[in-house]
Amino acid sequence: MKRTLALVSTAALLLAGCGVGGAASDSAATSFAPGLTPDQKVSITLESYNFGQAGAWSDTFTELLGEFRKQHPNITVTGQKPQGSSSNPASDSVSSVQAQLATGNPPDVAQLGFSDLDFAVNQLGAKPLDDLVGRDAVQANFGGAHPFAPKAATLGDLNGKTYGVPFVFSTPVLFINATLFKQAGLDPAKPPTTWDEVKAAGLAIAQKTGKDGAYVDCVTQSAKDWCLQSVVRSNGGHVISDDKKTLTYADAPAVGAISMLQDLVTSGASPKLTQQQAVETFGRGDMGMILESSALQGTFAKGAKAGWELQGTGTPAFAGKPVVPTNSGAALFVLSKDPAKQRAAWELIQFLTSDQAYTMISSKIGYIPLRTGLVDPPNSLAAWAAKNPLVKTNIAQLNAMEPWVSFPGTDYLQVRDGMMKAVENVVLQGAPAQATLTTAAQQGAPLLTAGG
Repeated sequence: MKRTLALVSTAALLLAGCGVGGAASDSAATSFAPGLTPDQKVSITLESYNFGQAGAWSDTFTELLGEFRKQHPNITVTGQKPQGSSSNPASDSVSSVQAQLATGNPPDVAQLGFSDLDFAVNQLGAKPLDDLVGRDAVQANFGGAHPFAPKAATLGDLNGKTYGVPFVFSTPVLFINATLFKQAGLDPAKPPTTWDEVKAAGLAIAQKTGKDGAYVDCVTQSAKDWCLQSVVRSNGGHVISDDKKTLTYADAPAVGAISMLQDLVTSGASPKLTQQQAVETFGRGDMGMILESSALQGTFAKGAKAGWELQGTGTPAFAGKPVVPTNSGAALFVLSKDPAKQRAAWELIQFLTSDQAYTMISSKIGYIPLRTGLVDPPNSLAAWAAKNPLVKTNIAQLNAMEPWVSFPGTDYLQVRDGMMKAVENVVLQGAPAQATLTTAAQQGAPLLTAGG
C-alpha cells in the first residue's frame, strides 16, 4: 500500500504478440474487433496490482467493477491481483503475465507500469489499440467534456501507436511537516524550492528538533527509477540516450545529480533509510520532508491526524535550471487474442478512464485525475481538490512533465536494477559516484542489445 507505483519483477521469456488485422487506418474497419450485441455474453479478466493492495485500493477497484457491470450487464469482469509473493504486488506484474502467457491463459486486460512499456509491446504481446478499435476511437476516448492532460494521453504510445491507455500515475511531491518546520525556526509558508534549500532546511530540522531532515525516495532499488529520472533530467541529464542505445547515467549531469543526493546523506540532512522506513517515519511525524509520489498524500494525511500539519510543494530545482517532473504509474493494456474479449476489454478501459471512474479513483485513493478539468468548479472533484490542495501542485507539474522512460530489450529489468543498485551504493553507502556509476553502465550496456 505504501509504495510508489513503479514496477516489476525479472523478465526473460520471448513472447511476441500482434493485434487483430493490423489495420493502419479507420477506413479498414472490417479488421477491427467487432462490436458486441446487447445479448452477447463475454467474460474477461482484469489483472491489476490494486487488487493486491488492502484498503482504499482494492475496495475502490471492486466498486468500479460493480459499477461497470451495471452499465454492461453482458460483460462479466473478474478482477485479480498479479501472481507472486512480493510484498508489493506491483513488483509481480510482469512476471505474473509471463507465467500466464506460458500456460496460454494470460489476463485479457493488464495494468502494467510505464517502465514496462517496451517489454509489454515487444515481448508480452500487448495489442495496438489503434488496430483493435481504430485510431479515431482511441483518440476520442482521450477527449470528452474533460479531456486527458495532453502529456498524459501519450504515455502509452510506442512507435506511433497507442498500446496502453494511461490509467493512474503521480508526480514527485515534496511533502512537508509544517510542525517540524516551525520547531526548527523555518517558515513552512516558504518551502524549499531548490536542492540547496532542501539541504539547509534538512540540517536545521535535524539539528534543532532531533528528527530526520529530508528523504528523497529516488535512491533505492525498491523505489525503481521514475523519481530518479526526474532528478537527473532536472540537472540536464538522462539515464539513457534518446535512441535507447546508450546508457548515459554515468555522464556528468547524471553524476552531478546523484552526487547531490549523496551529499544530502553525508551532510546529515538526510537519513539512511529504506523506502518503507522513510515512508513510515514521515507518516509518524518524525521527518521534516520527503520527496514522494503524490499518491501517498492520503496516507500522510491520515498520519497527520496524530497531531502534526501536512503541507507540500513541487519538485525542487537545481539552481538556475528548470524542474523536469517525471511520472510514476501504469497503463491498461489488452492482451487477449479473442476479438469478442478484445472489444469487451476496450469497453472496460473506456469506463475505467471515464469521468465517473476518475472521480472515484482520485477522491478515494488520491491519484491525479488524468481528466484534469474534473477538479475545476463546479465539476465532480472540485470539493475534493479544495480539501487536497496538493492536487493542484501535481496538475501544474504536468505542463513540464516528461515521460518515465522504459529501457529496451528482454533484459531491461537487469539494466534498470543495476543502475539503481549503483545509485543506492553511492547515495546510502558512500561509494564514489563516478567510478560506481561508470562500472554499472559498462556492465549494463551489453544487456541493451543482448535480448534484441
